[in-house]
Amino acid sequence: MTIAVKSPYSSEQISAWLRGLLTIAWADGNFDEQEKQSISAIAQDELVGGMNVESYETITPEELAAVFGKNTSIAENFLRTAVMVAIADGIYSPSEDELLHKLCEALGEPKNLLESLRHTLENPQPVEAASGAASSLIRPVKPPIEALNPLRDWLDGLDVEDPKVARFLCKMIPNQCPFERDVKLFGRKIVHIPPLCKINPLYEQLVGLRFRALTYLADDCKEDISEYI
Repeated sequence: MTIAVKSPYSSEQISAWLRGLLTIAWADGNFDEQEKQSISAIAQDELVGGMNVESYETITPEELAAVFGKNTSIAENFLRTAVMVAIADGIYSPSEDELLHKLCEALGEPKNLLESLRHTLENPQPVEAASGAASSLIRPVKPPIEALNPLRDWLDGLDVEDPKVARFLCKMIPNQCPFERDVKLFGRKIVHIPPLCKINPLYEQLVGLRFRALTYLADDCKEDISEYI
């Protein structure tokens, strides 16, 4: 049985929030077929019924600021979820970095929140490659552990308070650490990709956020969460 839970946010704010997260998800332009289907389902289920994902319109930082205001609690919580979506696949891209910094400026949040995250972009480490093989373009993020501690604490401060946002997070964050794998060409290993939990220094924050979203849906909203497990 599902019960109606009063969200502290308006329908306009939640719509803008989800459009903003989808804009972040779209930022690096890297989607396999499963990701496209997942994002399409989110757009249809959590935004406007029947929305065509191909015609989806992104939202600008300025439009988000007009809805959220500057230096507000909802702006900060949105930015937390935006960071989570940006690093959910373990790779922090230049396009995601640029967009997140524009969001910080528009929403009145200090840009230094993301400096440690930018460190993962500027100091990538190549994954293990087979002997004699060219360096891989797939780069796990592995900054010094202590450099990310302030960002970890800030991300852990997010409370899940809206069913649509909770469902979005449950769909976007993987329910388990993807297995490591070897990429082979003509039967020869050219690169080894470690599991996501090894290459993403914020993986524990992602898992914790997903758990809080699941708990909120199950305990507060009385929703069946079996589809997310």
